[in-house]
Amino acid sequence: MLVSVWRYSHLLFAICSSIFLLIASVTGIILAVEPIYNKVQPYHVSGADELSLAEVLSTLNQTHEEVVAITRDRNGFLKVSSIAEGKNQDFYVNPFTGENLGLPIEKKPIFQFSTNLHRSLFLKSPGRLLIGLASFFLFLIALTGIVLIAKRQGGLSKFFSPIVKENFSQYHHVKYSRITLIPILVLAITGVYLSLLRFEIIPEPTISLEVDYDNLNETPSLSSNDFELFKKIKLGELRELEYPFSEFVEDYYIIRLKNRELYVNQYTGEILAEAQFPMVNIISSWATVLHTAEGSILWAIVLGAGSLAIPFLIVTGFVIYFKRPKTRIKNKISKSDAEFVILVGTEGGTTLQFAEQLQKRLLQQNYSCFLAMMNDYDCFKSMKQLIVITATYGQGEAPASAEKFMQLLAKKSQSQKFQFATVGFGSTAYPHFCQFAYVAHQQLEKLDKTTALMEVFTVNDQSFEAFQNWCTEWSQSQEMDIRLEKPKIVGNSLPPSTFKVLHKDELPSDETFLLNLKNLNGAKPVSGDLLSVIPKEGERERLYSLGKLSDNSLVISIRRHPNGLCSNYLHQLENGADLTAKVVPNRNFHFPKKSKKTILIATGTGIGPFLGMIAENSKKNELHLYWGARTPNSLSLYKDFIEKSIQEGKLSHFKTAYSREKDKKAYVQHLIEKDKQLFIEVLKKGGTIMICGSIAMQKEVLQELRSICSNYIGKDLSHFQNKRQIKMDCY
Repeated sequence: MLVSVWRYSHLLFAICSSIFLLIASVTGIILAVEPIYNKVQPYHVSGADELSLAEVLSTLNQTHEEVVAITRDRNGFLKVSSIAEGKNQDFYVNPFTGENLGLPIEKKPIFQFSTNLHRSLFLKSPGRLLIGLASFFLFLIALTGIVLIAKRQGGLSKFFSPIVKENFSQYHHVKYSRITLIPILVLAITGVYLSLLRFEIIPEPTISLEVDYDNLNETPSLSSNDFELFKKIKLGELRELEYPFSEFVEDYYIIRLKNRELYVNQYTGEILAEAQFPMVNIISSWATVLHTAEGSILWAIVLGAGSLAIPFLIVTGFVIYFKRPKTRIKNKISKSDAEFVILVGTEGGTTLQFAEQLQKRLLQQNYSCFLAMMNDYDCFKSMKQLIVITATYGQGEAPASAEKFMQLLAKKSQSQKFQFATVGFGSTAYPHFCQFAYVAHQQLEKLDKTTALMEVFTVNDQSFEAFQNWCTEWSQSQEMDIRLEKPKIVGNSLPPSTFKVLHKDELPSDETFLLNLKNLNGAKPVSGDLLSVIPKEGERERLYSLGKLSDNSLVISIRRHPNGLCSNYLHQLENGADLTAKVVPNRNFHFPKKSKKTILIATGTGIGPFLGMIAENSKKNELHLYWGARTPNSLSLYKDFIEKSIQEGKLSHFKTAYSREKDKKAYVQHLIEKDKQLFIEVLKKGGTIMICGSIAMQKEVLQELRSICSNYIGKDLSHFQNKRQIKMDCY
């Protein structure tokens, strides 16, 4: 429920201020160009800041008739105000020579227009008030956004951890909000502060210095370039200097530095009065600089990027909201008549699309099925089976459409007994992988009238193949045959590439084969990426983890299934045949470049991408491979490669576990338990563990690793997951 408060607060602030923020951001982008334009003008003189004020005044007094004032602006340019031939003149000078460099920079009409629109919307005080409120709302949006990202990532300490890409809007909204967080916060805070100054809510005190006119001295009379004070003050400290109005001793130099103001006797150089600027004045000066980037090209670019990000974040934020599943789902069967009830917990709508596919297939086979959000849990009079399909939000919390589920589960009691199954959607990049699915499953188990059909089934990174595997397992337990259509979300728009079949190694007894491919054009795959193959006979995509053996040589390991459309299509390809496929980047499963010790864990064809990683280990970093298969015969397909890699020093150790050996039956998790000291050492020293294979294997391996981390390292497994020391690609 707490997440909802933050989420809806974030949305409300955005809705209330979006129009004004769009205006402010667009004008802000334009105004970010102004300090860059000013800074590149040819008025900068290198090394001038180190000149003493005495040296500068001496030069100016010699080269100009009557100097009234000098000003050093935030660009570092020195401007002189003088009187010549009875006319006031302002111009930039070279402090070394007194040379006139040019007239003051005039504000361009586009900058003037943008400034007025940015500050007040051309509405004067009411407009300034609206912009000030928009700045305050921007601060609140940033604050609530920080909380939401922290919750999504699994805590504030993981704020900058890698983002799981669920969809374009979600991914880039989080990505660019993190990148531009600092400039946006600065713009918001300084905007609020300057507005408070404008309306005198924060009073800005004025300096009042008093001069003892009765004790003014005209002796000893010194030239200004002989004043000790002027010799000590560097030009870089100066903000403004006003010359005495007359030659009377009662008139004096007024000097404003970075942090103080002084009155100086024009004859003796004596300090007549001095005061430090109040803190409010200093803060105001900094607020102006930080908000306008005056005098800094780099900061102007940063602020421009922040301003540019605001419209993008507004648009993607609204897209995320409007793409969220609505509570109204069209059902052909009423909730009272449905024997199968599917409840969905989703944050952005992705999980719902999978559930809709299941509902569609059940209805097509004449099963009465009702689909709803978990927040709509109710008494279902005819329900015989409940299917919960849910994502997890942040630190194991309920997603948006499942926040009320636990409360409803306690209030709404079913009159009949029913079976249930739970499917969790998530990403192993997050430490609390599918945690809410486990919580929901446990709560359902506690009810008197429920029977769990199976353990919680988890789906990583929206894997259609994994969900189909669950669907097959579940439907078989119900004596059904449910085959799903691939949701559109799984597809990708990447251009296809052409590959030539170089060689096919086959193990008939195990129905497993290796396909060596030559990359002819287009893609630049990396070991761990996925090869998307669509057989000519159908439209269903199949993803295979690929290994890169050399620049133009790839390998995929495939298990042939009797009715497998794609595996049989690939199996019938002859040497020299062309294969059209797409390479899908899988950056979260690339080999770690900086890891000196790496452990690879695979079962069956999951060894495929590891073959490429081993081949590319030219630095001969310590590399351990643990592989599980049915029988020793399964190894013959990879044996020559493994032995060669060990001889070349690319593979340090290789250990196997065979599940169909009567006397030596073992699984990879047993090898991990036996070699736990190695795993402890690798994790402690910043090494990496990579896992590829079945979901079932992944579950057992993670359980063993979790035990090792807890019992021998004193840290939770999630600690190493967040540090990207554990990478997984399971199916």
